[in-house]
Amino acid sequence: MLVGGLAATLLTVAGATSQAAAVTRTYPIAPGVVVNVRSGPGTHYPIVRTLEVGSSIPIRCQCPGESVTGTYGTSKIWDNIANAQFVSDAYVQTGSDGYVAPACS
Repeated sequence: MLVGGLAATLLTVAGATSQAAAVTRTYPIAPGVVVNVRSGPGTHYPIVRTLEVGSSIPIRCQCPGESVTGTYGTSKIWDNIANAQFVSDAYVQTGSDGYVAPACS
């Protein structure tokens, strides 16, 4: 019983560690661009802050939203960088045209 409990604990800790590692990876925003951070996945949501030139962001999760054309093409993917803070993936150098993080729930 103790061995099974220990294995379950180790799996839980390992899962939490891998989720935390995914959140701590950062991606640079497009060079020379100040990027708006919005309260939702679209340009009709209010701007809550801006990201300065040279910023990097963590991507907690991603979701579909309004299509935006930016430095890295046109994308409907929006990156959640903090609670109620979204950036269009068209301005983030992820190295992919698809999702690089889990879907937002």
